[in-house]
Amino acid sequence: MQNIPSVDLRDFLSDDPKRKQKFVNEIGSAFENIGFVALKGHFLDDQLVDELYSEIRKFFALPVETKHNYEIPGIGGQRGYVSFGKEHAKGRKEGDLKEFWHFGQYVDASSKYAAEYPENVNVTELPRFNVVGKEAYQMLEKTGVYVLRALALHLGLDEFYFDQYAKDGNSILRPIHYPPITSEPENAIRAAAHGDINLITLLMGAQGKGLQVQNHDGEWIDAIAEDDQLVINVGDMLSRHTNNKLKSTIHQVVNPPRELWGTSRYSIPFFMHPVSDMKLDCLENCIDAENPKKFEDITAGDYLYERLVDLGLIKK
Repeated sequence: MQNIPSVDLRDFLSDDPKRKQKFVNEIGSAFENIGFVALKGHFLDDQLVDELYSEIRKFFALPVETKHNYEIPGIGGQRGYVSFGKEHAKGRKEGDLKEFWHFGQYVDASSKYAAEYPENVNVTELPRFNVVGKEAYQMLEKTGVYVLRALALHLGLDEFYFDQYAKDGNSILRPIHYPPITSEPENAIRAAAHGDINLITLLMGAQGKGLQVQNHDGEWIDAIAEDDQLVINVGDMLSRHTNNKLKSTIHQVVNPPRELWGTSRYSIPFFMHPVSDMKLDCLENCIDAENPKKFEDITAGDYLYERLVDLGLIKK
């Protein structure tokens, strides 16, 4: 397979049981084999996408001192600004060539998770930044809920199995700026090879070359989406929960050819996390004689903490 499969969420949303099952089969097969799909028919409209890109470009163009005002100490980068080179892939010491922002979950004060999540950070210089960020967050989350419903059916679970864990989940919307490369990077690339921590990732901004996915043969293939598509992949939590039936695939963002070094790249992943007390124990119907249980029992919250330490975002 030299490219990632394409699916259309409108098939799943239709009233036609055959179209709905077609989507379940297609995304289930893709996630068992390559772990990535390009998805159209999501809930982000063109106007929202355009405005979100406009706002994040404006934010990253602010003076460095201004951006640093939004870097909040002591929360492991969970909200607000994370400066250039802070994050590195597990097992690497070189910081990735990127800076980013985090929007987090919007919960009611009455939610039992309200005390768990840091407040979102408001950018006073850009009055639309937080409004547009919240709207994009909620449309990506809504898209993710339907993808998880399809996957629940594929796994032989109740269609709404994941809803209880996705509601108020610790999901993160991360606008990333990969600045122009000004000199030969020493070992660092825009984002070193890694797997995602969460259940699924919904990525905006995979329209140009750069994102690469490793297939089962260890070959890197380009993951390039059409303008109206999101790229969606399985994260390690979902892979673990399904005893590796659904594959969390290693991927990377490589540096562009030298003639494009002077250009910025923007990409916006939505990391869909469950609530912290979700048990990631391997599902019984994903364990059999040929596929014995591969992972220890752990909650999503404990697993996330372990991984943030690995990434250098939390110091033990």
